[in-house]
Amino acid sequence: MTAQPYGSTPSTGTTLGAPSADRSSSSSVVVDIDQHTPLLSSPHAQSHEDCHELYEIGHKHYSDRTPWLRAAVLGANDGLVSTASLIVGFGGSSSSHRLMILSGVAALVAGALSMACGEYVSVATQKDTESADMIREKAEFLKGPDAVQRELHELAGIYEARGISPQLALAVAEELHHAANGDIDEIVKVHLREELNVDVDELANPTQAAITSAMSFAAGASLPLLAAVVVADAKFRLMAVVVMSTIGLILNGTAGAWLGGATMWKGALRVLIGGWIAMAGTYAVGKMFEVDAVA
Repeated sequence: MTAQPYGSTPSTGTTLGAPSADRSSSSSVVVDIDQHTPLLSSPHAQSHEDCHELYEIGHKHYSDRTPWLRAAVLGANDGLVSTASLIVGFGGSSSSHRLMILSGVAALVAGALSMACGEYVSVATQKDTESADMIREKAEFLKGPDAVQRELHELAGIYEARGISPQLALAVAEELHHAANGDIDEIVKVHLREELNVDVDELANPTQAAITSAMSFAAGASLPLLAAVVVADAKFRLMAVVVMSTIGLILNGTAGAWLGGATMWKGALRVLIGGWIAMAGTYAVGKMFEVDAVA
């Protein structure tokens, strides 16, 4: 696929902008389109007008969901897989219903508290690091005009590294400094965002992260535990736990992929295979050390 020169008449491209009799002086922008793209090669989309009628122009980005989506999916999946695996492993070792339920409850409580503690420590450490960087960056600006100029050229260098011309990069950096009206805190926010990708206005909340992780873990763990509680017959109990866990894994993987804008069947299959491997492994260990517990 060969891109057409700027301003020329494309053979397979779409020209954006007002038409002009003199193509050499036109301000149009040429967008090269691969006609082998499934969307365009469809018999229902033989022209650009058809594409405009069938498909809404525009798109969404999902990467801004990554932090909370990762915590929610990880917490729910961890709770489901770890609790189900423990129950299945215990079922492979003993037929005691009461002890199986006890093991599931213990896994839910211990896992939820562990996730909350770990998430709190992790996010708090990240926040402390970002706050320390903010203090160091602000201290640099307080060293005087020479330090401010050095930081200004450092900011311009960031834009220049992204492909902007040196003159324009410096002009953008100066404009951002001037827009702060001498407020050092505002200038520091710009530098932290551009240099370290840290948004001072959206720093993570350790408490919120801990509660979210604990709740998502408990929600995932409740599915296999519920099956173990409801089904009293030892013959069908393990089957019920596995079936309920399988449904939960599929839903968790599908929901995570859908919220992230990814392929849903791939997300579901990835989570499902991992959960099955964990349950099969713990069941094998339980059978290996089979003990008829008294309850």
